[in-house]
Amino acid sequence: MPLTNALNAALPIRVWNPALAAVSIPLLTLVKNEFDEWHKGLSPAWQQWALAHGFCADAGQTLTFSDADGRVALAVVGLQSHDDPWAIAVAAQNLPGGHYHFDPEPTIDEGHQMALGWALANYRFDRYKTEPTPKPERILLLPADTDLNEIVPIIRAIWLVRDMVNMPAEDLGPAELTAAARQIVNQVGGQCREIVGDDLLAENYPAIHAVGRASTRAPRLIDWQWGDPDHPRITLVGKGVCFDTGGLDIKPSSGMLNMKKDMGGAAHALALGWLIATRGLPVRLRVLVPAVDNAIAGNAFRPRDVLKTRKGLTIEVGNTDAEGRLVLADALAEADRESPDILLDFATLTGAARVALGPALPAFFCQDDDLAISLLAQADAVSDPFWRMPLWQEYGKNLSSQVADIGSVSHDGFAGSIMAALFLQKFVSSHTAWGHFDLFAWNPTTKPGRPEGGEAQTLRACYAALVMLYGT
Repeated sequence: MPLTNALNAALPIRVWNPALAAVSIPLLTLVKNEFDEWHKGLSPAWQQWALAHGFCADAGQTLTFSDADGRVALAVVGLQSHDDPWAIAVAAQNLPGGHYHFDPEPTIDEGHQMALGWALANYRFDRYKTEPTPKPERILLLPADTDLNEIVPIIRAIWLVRDMVNMPAEDLGPAELTAAARQIVNQVGGQCREIVGDDLLAENYPAIHAVGRASTRAPRLIDWQWGDPDHPRITLVGKGVCFDTGGLDIKPSSGMLNMKKDMGGAAHALALGWLIATRGLPVRLRVLVPAVDNAIAGNAFRPRDVLKTRKGLTIEVGNTDAEGRLVLADALAEADRESPDILLDFATLTGAARVALGPALPAFFCQDDDLAISLLAQADAVSDPFWRMPLWQEYGKNLSSQVADIGSVSHDGFAGSIMAALFLQKFVSSHTAWGHFDLFAWNPTTKPGRPEGGEAQTLRACYAALVMLYGT
C-alpha cells in the first residue's frame, strides 16, 4: 500500500457534460441578502417548504426540493459569500448522494473555491478502519469550460499533507518519509538522495545527527532537486521530526499525544514542491527535509551539550524539546549556501505561536519585505491566512551563551516564536529572501471541510505567490 493515495485517488469533482444532464441536480447558492427576492419567486408550495424548514440562506444551511415523483429537483445552500468554500463544504457533507451542477454558473474563481470546499469535505483518513464508514457519493459537476488542472493539483496537495500528518509515527518514520518523497519524485521527476546515519557526520550535518542519533530509526537528510539549474532557485525546507518525545526534557503525556504531526513542516515542503513540479513552473526547485525522531536513549543529546553545525556556529542546548530549530539550522545553512532567489521553511516549531495566534493562524517571519508583501497578498486572495510577526532584533541578545556561539533557547522564556525565528535567522544570510512559517498543521476540532487531524496551512498562499512570480 502506498504511503498516500492522495496523488491518484478519485476526486468528487468532474466537468459537466450533456450526458449527465438527466441525472444532475441543480445547485443554487444564495447569500443572505438574496434570500427574500429568491423566496418570492418560488411556487406557494415551495415557499411554504422553505419556511417550514427555517431556511433563510444562513451560511451552511442546505435545503432540497422534490418534484412530483419525489426526486430531488433542486438543492439550495446558503453562503457567507459567493466564493465561500466552507459553506459549500457543509452541502458536500449533508446533501443526498448524487451529481450536482451549479445553476446559475459561478465565475471561474468562485467555481474554484467551491470545488475546493467540496473536495476537502470529502477527505477521509480511514486506512486503519477495518470497516470504513460508508458515505453517499456526492459529485460536483463544474462548468464545461473549467480547467481542472487549475484546481485538482491544489486539492491533491492538501490531501497529501493531511495524509502524511495523520499517519501514525510507527508507520511514518524517517525512512518512510523518504519513501513518501520518492513517491512524489517518481510522479513528477527530479533527483532525490538521502544522507543517512553516520554519513550525516561525514558530510557535515552534525546537528541533524545529534538530534536523531538516539532513535533506533536512523536520522537522515532528504534532498530533492527538480528543474532547470539556469532558472530562478526556489528552496523549501521542512521540519521532519517524525515523533517528538521532547528528548531528555521529556514532554508530559498530554504534550506528546499529537507529536506524530511534528513532521508537518516536511509534509508542507514536499506537497508544495509537488505542486511546483506538477505546474511546471520555470524554477530550479530544491526541497530539503531533515528527518529524525527525537527519542530517549543513553546516547541522546543533553541539556547544556554544545553542538556543532554545518554553518560552523556552535549551539549550547538549552532544552532538548527545542529540537526542531537544531535540525533546521543545518538544512537552512545548506539551502543558503546556494543563494536561492527564495527560501521558505515550514515547521511545527513553537507552542508560543499557538498561544499568540491560535491553531488556525500560522505565524510568519520574513526578512525580505517584497517577499512578505507577495505572500501576504496571495494569502488574502485565496483565503489561506497567516500573520506576519516581527524579527525583533533587540531580543537576540537573549540567545547568548557563555560557552558557545549561540544558545538554542532564550534566557527569560518570553516571545518564544520570535526567539525561534531569530535563532533560525542566524543560519541564513542577510541578503537571502527568506520566510519562515511556524504552523500547527492540525485541526483540533472538526469544521466543515476541515476534519479533526492533519491540515495544510499556508500551502495555497505560497503556491499562488510563486505562480504570480514565476508562472507562465
